[in-house]
Amino acid sequence: MDNRIGKVATAMMQKNSGDLKRIEHSLKVYGYARNLGLSERLNDELQEILELTGLLHDIGIHVAEMKYGKCTSKDQEIEGPSIALEILSALDFSKTVIDRVCFIISKHHTFTAVDGVDFQLLVEADFLVNSSEDRMSDHQITHFAHNIFRTESGMGYLRMLYPHIGL
Repeated sequence: MDNRIGKVATAMMQKNSGDLKRIEHSLKVYGYARNLGLSERLNDELQEILELTGLLHDIGIHVAEMKYGKCTSKDQEIEGPSIALEILSALDFSKTVIDRVCFIISKHHTFTAVDGVDFQLLVEADFLVNSSEDRMSDHQITHFAHNIFRTESGMGYLRMLYPHIGL
């Protein structure tokens, strides 16, 4: 990979300028996603897709808020892909990578749509961050662990974050 990932991070920050919460959320999801992908030994293309999706998964929030006056999960899935396409195209990512990143963004709250390890790891990374940011209950975390988590690395991270739950 090259320095384009850093440029995508900068573009994400520019789109969310002044919104520290969303910038930090995306950077945390990126960090978990990157490390989960490395732990799962993804090939270079899947790793790149995962990292880009980690940075851009919530990129549609501000547009959705402006358009609809609110931002539901579905609104994010609708508005995010076109912004991601703009950012990734400007940085000359391949069509294959752009299409996959945009697909995952368009479904990242639709857990039944998960169709690959890159998508699965993004969901797990996002949950790891959300579980803390949203102060989820042990019951909610246990439910997610049993129903959504599929990777050894993701479960390992969850166990390290919440050892008291006994997952």
